[in-house]
Amino acid sequence: MNHIGVKNLALTDLTEFELRLLKWIAASDFTEVPWSTKRAAEAFKVPEKNVYEALSALTVKVKDNIQISYKEGKIRIIASDI
Repeated sequence: MNHIGVKNLALTDLTEFELRLLKWIAASDFTEVPWSTKRAAEAFKVPEKNVYEALSALTVKVKDNIQISYKEGKIRIIASDI
């Protein structure tokens, strides 16, 4: 299976929330503005646990579309929309 096939397979595995979260991260600037799980949970009206689980799933399912790093004591996230 080629790289594109693997990427498309992962896309079909995304839940509705994971896809919405990915699109939100891609449209935001969480490199200059540090990531806040609490703020994300409030924006999506879900428990913080759901945000953590979705972030974790995204790093597996669409690992080529998301990068999470730690800088100056804060989480930074970069994502590209699918």
